[in-house]
Amino acid sequence: QVQLQESGPGLVKPSQTLSLTCTVSGVSITSGTYYWNWIRQPPGKGLEWMGAIHSSGSVFYSPSLKSRTSISRDTSTNQFTLQLRSVTPEDTTVYSCARYALFKTTAWIRDYGYWGQGTLVTDSS
Repeated sequence: QVQLQESGPGLVKPSQTLSLTCTVSGVSITSGTYYWNWIRQPPGKGLEWMGAIHSSGSVFYSPSLKSRTSISRDTSTNQFTLQLRSVTPEDTTVYSCARYALFKTTAWIRDYGYWGQGTLVTDSS
């Protein structure tokens, strides 16, 4: 059974870098042809795709966040990570990781693929 679990600090200060980890169990993140995504949901808005790393290792970013985002993976621990630099209060929201077989950047809903439960990141200032 595929399971994803997000982890990371729940608080972050403006201008700092947010780092989140998605730990995957039940399947290797290098197997098959899947996209391992980071998605967030700003308050009052729909799901926002931030980027993904393919099982091959290729990385894709949302154009609007590309300058501040880095996605990487550690195959030895079966984890992939998100770094979001220069955080602002607008980045305060729930962050989720998800696996999906297709490359999808818009119109995400939680019915697609496998999801972690999400982790809330708030402004500590």
